[in-house]
Amino acid sequence: MRVWPRTLGMQLVAVTAAAVLLSNLAVAIWFELGSERVNESALMDRILDRTTSTATLLAAIPARARDAATKTMSTGVWNFAIRTGKGTGAAQPMDEEESRLAARLRASLPPDEAGFPVSVSIRDMQPPDDGRRGHRPRGPAVQFVVPVVRDTQLVATFYRPPTTAWPAEVLAAALVAIIVASSAAAYFAQRVTRPLSALARAASVVAAGGQAPRLRESGPHDVRNAAIAFNAMTDQVTRTLESQRQLLSAVGHDLRTPITAMRISLEFVEDAELRERLQNSLDELQELTEAVLSAARGTGGEIKRNVDLSALLESICADLDDLGEPVSWKAHEPAPLACRPNEIRRAVRNLVENAVAYGRSASVELAQADGAYEIRVEDEGPGIPDGDQGRVFEPFVRLESSRNAETGGTGLGLTLVKAIAQGHGGGVTLENRSEGGLRARLSLPREAVAA
Repeated sequence: MRVWPRTLGMQLVAVTAAAVLLSNLAVAIWFELGSERVNESALMDRILDRTTSTATLLAAIPARARDAATKTMSTGVWNFAIRTGKGTGAAQPMDEEESRLAARLRASLPPDEAGFPVSVSIRDMQPPDDGRRGHRPRGPAVQFVVPVVRDTQLVATFYRPPTTAWPAEVLAAALVAIIVASSAAAYFAQRVTRPLSALARAASVVAAGGQAPRLRESGPHDVRNAAIAFNAMTDQVTRTLESQRQLLSAVGHDLRTPITAMRISLEFVEDAELRERLQNSLDELQELTEAVLSAARGTGGEIKRNVDLSALLESICADLDDLGEPVSWKAHEPAPLACRPNEIRRAVRNLVENAVAYGRSASVELAQADGAYEIRVEDEGPGIPDGDQGRVFEPFVRLESSRNAETGGTGLGLTLVKAIAQGHGGGVTLENRSEGGLRARLSLPREAVAA
């Protein structure tokens, strides 16, 4: 299972939330440790003061009232008891920490009691159950034995309260900080990722051969510079393509005039064989000129219209069948599409004529897949080697090893098909059929039909 988010915005939010959480934990632990040390010192001062004042108070009251006084002063964390009798002043063994507390306690006693032995014991003890506090489990406790009067000692036991978890305020503050910081990170990420997403979509349109929309030059400085550079690039590419298209169109139109003049001059050639060869050359030159003009016109000059793609394909196949071409069409239900129908007609006709010329027949069908229409044209020819299937879309490329040179062709037919497909946001691919022959796939996105 993938835990780390894929998008830049969610990654920024996740990193910010984690950073805020860790910083809050570190600060909380730091203050917890520091306050624990301070609280421990202050607590021990209060315990020693409470023990000393209690012993002084008991020394000032009659002996018969001391037991009642200790019971009254005992609480949930304090337990006081009176120990009497000879030998109660015997010293108890203590470790270093207990000895240090005993010295502090002895120093706080009145001078007349400072000579009596004092002992401190730190260990786990079971608090007494007097019916008021209820049962409590064993826990850390500090027991002090201090003199009250001769042969009378006060046994004061302080039971440390259970350690409480971090207060809810700390957790609530951390949660609020995470929400605020994550919201700020999401807002900033949106300012960055929205222009980047628009840039990615525009780049995809350009890669597909379409006209990219101009990007809004907004957002942070770096993102804005990227949008400015992309707009400048698309403007330059558009100007370059338009210049090339105008150049090809001018060349094609200029070639028509000398071709026409040569056809007129050809009528005065008396040698029939020479005239036929020249006529064939002029026909080939005329075909090349018309192909150059078609490539120069490219796509985009026609306005998109709502058509039934299935009916359009059926009419193309019917026209070629009337001309005696071996073309078959597999009937399909209506397929509404917003497109430039003359360009689609030209592209499909090129594919079908190639299939007939190089593969002896053409079978045309229409399919739907992944939000697009797919026009499939299959033939029964020798196919194209896998390594050359991309080259045939380049201008003026003809593969002698897989196509018969005697069939003619300018090498611009598939180039025009690719340009038309990309101009509609689609594409065209070739593949060899397992049963023999070639299959051409022309995909067109199923754009919403305009009202």
